Amino acid sequence: MGVAYHANYLRWFEMGRSALLREIGFPYSELEKIPIWLPLAQAHCDYKKPAHYDEILEIVTHISEMGHVSIVLSYDIVRKTDGELLVAGYTRHGITNDKLKPVSLKKAYPELYQTLMTAMSEE
Repeated sequence: MGVAYHANYLRWFEMGRSALLREIGFPYSELEKIPIWLPLAQAHCDYKKPAHYDEILEIVTHISEMGHVSIVLSYDIVRKTDGELLVAGYTRHGITNDKLKPVSLKKAYPELYQTLMTAMSEE
């Protein structure tokens, strides 16, 4: 078919999420040391146009919502050459410890919470 497999977009969402966390100074490896986990609760994709083989894509990721014990990240996947939006979507994650018990970042890890809130407001 010459187009990207639909499930790859979810992998690209994860890549965008990992890159954003790295950029704000809290890569997954550091979060897991705390321990903070971000288990996936929901994923949504709106497929606009297909990505074709060998196209260079850009994943634009931002924090769109911070709940008490959850976070929502939004993604746009665009073709780099012309900026055409191919997919828009989001993932909702719980914020838990390594036992999957919900954690309030605002109370337990205020520095991390503030960093995420700052990143969200800069978008």
